[in-house]
Amino acid sequence: RGVLKTGGNQPLSKITSKAIDQGIERRKAFAGRHFLDTMRGMFKWAVGAQHISADPTAGKKVRKPKTRGFPEWTEDELEQYEAYWKLGTRERVMFGVYCFTGLRRGDAAKLGKQHIRNGVILIDTEKNDTRVTIPVLPELADILEAGPLGELSIIASKKGQPIRKESLGNMFKKACRAAGIKKSAHGIRKAAATRAANNGATEKTLDA
Repeated sequence: RGVLKTGGNQPLSKITSKAIDQGIERRKAFAGRHFLDTMRGMFKWAVGAQHISADPTAGKKVRKPKTRGFPEWTEDELEQYEAYWKLGTRERVMFGVYCFTGLRRGDAAKLGKQHIRNGVILIDTEKNDTRVTIPVLPELADILEAGPLGELSIIASKKGQPIRKESLGNMFKKACRAAGIKKSAHGIRKAAATRAANNGATEKTLDA
């Protein structure tokens, strides 16, 4: 909409490299990246359709702005969640998988009993397609023993069926809010490394 307001009546040939630079500069970092991506897509089509001979976005980049990332859970918040969701609840199972494995949402959703042998989790990660081994720490073993668990996936629906990673994200967010915590699973993965180290995880395991 902003582009249409400032240059919607201009022919494509009049939108120069300098005009693209000015459009980026007028916008904040994320908006600038979105503007450039949108313009690049349009001009790629325009060149292919022979409406113009050169792409004014060629070679331009907008650096991804640095962010502080997802806030890490504190030890007090970990204990607050555990106090609210007792052993024997699905919400505690979700917490246990996130906190004592460090797995991302997609891997946490597919983790099943078939991935655990002799007290060790062996699973191929979704993002990097890398096989990792994670010891089942005593705290996680207690959580899994209390359940409830699904047959094909540890974290399951009320009917025991596997759930999609998007649904898992929503379920865990609701569980956190119920416990009075306004943070996410991303932040708990950061705290998981500290807890795992405190509970005997080796440096090799933490790297994995």
